[in-house]
Amino acid sequence: MKDIKLIAIDIDGTLLNEENNLAQETIDAITEARQQGIKVVLCTGRPLTGAKTYLKALNISGHDEYAITFNGSQVQDADGNIIEKENITHDEFLELEKLSHKLDTNFQIETADYIYATNRDLSPFSIAESYLVKMPIKVREPNEIGKNVEVVKAMLIANPDVIDKVFEEIPEDLFNRFSVVKSTPVFIEFMNKKSSKGNALDSLAKDLNLTADNVMAIGDQNNDMTMVKYAGTGVAMGNAVDELKAIANKVTKTNKENGVAYAIRNFALNKK
Repeated sequence: MKDIKLIAIDIDGTLLNEENNLAQETIDAITEARQQGIKVVLCTGRPLTGAKTYLKALNISGHDEYAITFNGSQVQDADGNIIEKENITHDEFLELEKLSHKLDTNFQIETADYIYATNRDLSPFSIAESYLVKMPIKVREPNEIGKNVEVVKAMLIANPDVIDKVFEEIPEDLFNRFSVVKSTPVFIEFMNKKSSKGNALDSLAKDLNLTADNVMAIGDQNNDMTMVKYAGTGVAMGNAVDELKAIANKVTKTNKENGVAYAIRNFALNKK
């Protein structure tokens, strides 16, 4: 059994159950792991504002505890200080906004502090995202967003059946120039090419003098693939997409069944 020293956990569909709640059983398992000296790092597509509630519930705080946010575009300590960050440029943001018109989707960008939506008719998915990650929305024309705005990621937004088609229509060149992930059934995200949960986790592990064999990563969606591939113990939730299950070396129970707690106890703490 590998000597697990760090557990990276996605939030939505993984840490949280089907009702978007953090179950007591999951809190207890994470607490037990931390009491045994294992670092627990929330690794999410959300900004830190959208993770703080769960960091607090798990009693994770301070400059020597960490979170990976914006799908790996930022590594932060639990107090909010940015340790590493990768942005996209202003010109890239404008290029992707034009692409949204061509593909007939809604569009938004996220900074460390705000969601900027460029469609006057807001997508309900943008409104839901704002509520979920506790980040206010500003509706702006692209020319109203200055070059001084640091863009962490850009997002195409549409209904699930449309997003699937849109993903197939994205020019190949953009996959070469950006990190592109379908993070949920309604979002396609574009980030700096260096940005991924796997790259951020690798960088953090090295900073902590750990190797991939010391890391367990747990996720459920396509944007979790890089970290599950990277980790020596890569775990797919029972409710994960098939693509993630195919590359994981462990599959745990579903989020409805507190699969994170099961994975920690059986794959990290080796309890039956």
